[in-house]
Amino acid sequence: MIVQNPVRYPVPMRLLHWLRAALILGLIALGWTMTSLPDAVVAKFEWMYPVHKEFGVLAFLVGVIALAVRWRSVRPAHPASLARWEAVLSSVVQAVMLVLAVVVPLMGYAMSSSFTQSDGVPFFLGDLPELLPKNDRAFAWFAWAHETLAYTLLAMIALHVAGVVKHRFLDKGRDSDVLPRML
Repeated sequence: MIVQNPVRYPVPMRLLHWLRAALILGLIALGWTMTSLPDAVVAKFEWMYPVHKEFGVLAFLVGVIALAVRWRSVRPAHPASLARWEAVLSSVVQAVMLVLAVVVPLMGYAMSSSFTQSDGVPFFLGDLPELLPKNDRAFAWFAWAHETLAYTLLAMIALHVAGVVKHRFLDKGRDSDVLPRML
């Protein structure tokens, strides 16, 4: 049975949403922690960077799968009670988050792949091929892009969560509560 106007997102989209949320927030926290540590801290290079890279690749794969699932899924419409600007802002923030969930890991891969002293891009049971030529100028640009876009993604997540909180707790009436659609 095909639902033309569902009330909730399909189960695969909901599962991928929460998986991406956990991966991305964990990666941002780990990235911020490891880059804040002095280079003398052995754990920084022994396990933090490799784990960050592995889960970054996983976040990329989950992001690509989420885009494919989203493209093929019927999604609920915005609540009718939302102001036009709220619906537009919601759509823009969601689109930016989806794109950045794929682009940020790509910039991390490019950064690691182009670094002249790179020890590879690990992915759990082995290393991924480094497809870019070693170039420390390119590495610097990719590092800047990876960090800047990660903080942009964090800002979009904050806007997304603020919108959910606003609609759940501050709006009059419960018809604009969007949280149950993703639970």
